[in-house]
Amino acid sequence: MPPGASGRVAYFGTFEANLSTGELRKGGAKIRLQEQPFQILAALVERPGEVVTREELRTRIWNADTFVDFDHSLNTAVNKLRDALDDSAVNSRFIETLARRGYRFIAPVRWEEMIPPGLAPPSADLTVSRPPASVPQKDDVAPNAVAIGDRETGTGSTRISPSGNSPTDDLPVVDRIWSRIWFALLQIMYLIFYVLALVRIEEVGIAAGIHLTPLMPETIVRIVLLTASIGIPLRLYLLSSVAFDQKPLGEKFRRLFPGVLLLDLLWGCAPFLILHQLGLGGAIAAMATLLYVPFAERALIRMAYPTAPANP
Repeated sequence: MPPGASGRVAYFGTFEANLSTGELRKGGAKIRLQEQPFQILAALVERPGEVVTREELRTRIWNADTFVDFDHSLNTAVNKLRDALDDSAVNSRFIETLARRGYRFIAPVRWEEMIPPGLAPPSADLTVSRPPASVPQKDDVAPNAVAIGDRETGTGSTRISPSGNSPTDDLPVVDRIWSRIWFALLQIMYLIFYVLALVRIEEVGIAAGIHLTPLMPETIVRIVLLTASIGIPLRLYLLSSVAFDQKPLGEKFRRLFPGVLLLDLLWGCAPFLILHQLGLGGAIAAMATLLYVPFAERALIRMAYPTAPANP
């Protein structure tokens, strides 16, 4: 449940909804949204994972003495909300439609409280105790309180995050479509590597015999065959998952990451097979770049499929 504070802000994906001011923002930029679609959003994010019936939305948004075509008005408001969230009814990321019943918000939601300037503690650290009814103690102050406002005039407010994380955690706020595109391009890159290595497997053995003689060319060829055979279906799975925007991909990639890391580390040594073309310096630079790629993949997945920690 959202915290019962004077100001409430819900964070989901790259969006933030301030329920007190009726503002929707994406990556800090304000998005124009009419009052009725925002009221629908507020009703949904206050009960994530639960079904909010059409009758409940009618009662909340339209007065009993208001005469409108309720079904048409509600459908129009939901469509406007989906447009603002870059969502769709067919491939929902935020709002799931339950036919003839209502709607459900399916994305993780993280809540923060906005404390007005007059209620912020006078200390320089702008910390606020977690227990609302008790006197602030040294061990109970919230380490994640963030001051917002004008530093020169001292005006502003204090934001307290119950989750202990900033809205964007340790990652930049970007449109998730770009994170998905870059992740997909990396999968295509590895697929090209695997296919080329298998097509030219004889050349791989010859190059290994020339440049990596102590490691035995036969061993190198076997490793290439094995890892490419594993890598091709893995990359096809990741590519299709991110292309169709499968919601569980974030959690599944977290579980797959140790294997992906091992696979990518092995292929990070591939530039030494073309040492005669790259030279020693070029091979080392290419290897360093490839060794960074699995960590870039993990960051991109976290940006595209953020998970919200549970509220205490």
